[in-house]
Amino acid sequence: MEIIISNSSGVPIYEQIKEQIKAKIIANELKANELLPSIRTLAKDLRCSVITTKNAYEELVKEGYVKTIPSKGFYVATINKELILEEQLNQIEGFLNQAIALAKKNQIPKRTINEMVTILYEEE
Repeated sequence: MEIIISNSSGVPIYEQIKEQIKAKIIANELKANELLPSIRTLAKDLRCSVITTKNAYEELVKEGYVKTIPSKGFYVATINKELILEEQLNQIEGFLNQAIALAKKNQIPKRTINEMVTILYEEE
């Protein structure tokens, strides 16, 4: 499993790991009931502490993306796609609210923002 850690990022390492695994689950790169690397294996592969990977997995369990089976390991949980979509829509709404507030503060017309969103959305 490829995970890229940035030591210069202001984001804690365990959170970087958590978010990348979460993104892989949402993108269906990691399938439901798929066995994840052990805490020690992942720590060794990423060259970080066991506590860091343990914290990442614990957060994923709390959020419902991963389940643990005692003495067997951590597995990708069966997730509710509607719940994930709602979470993503809430996140997008937050970003849009920030963008709109900035646009209003700088008196940028709504049509300019709409045009920008249209262009960005259609780019690939």
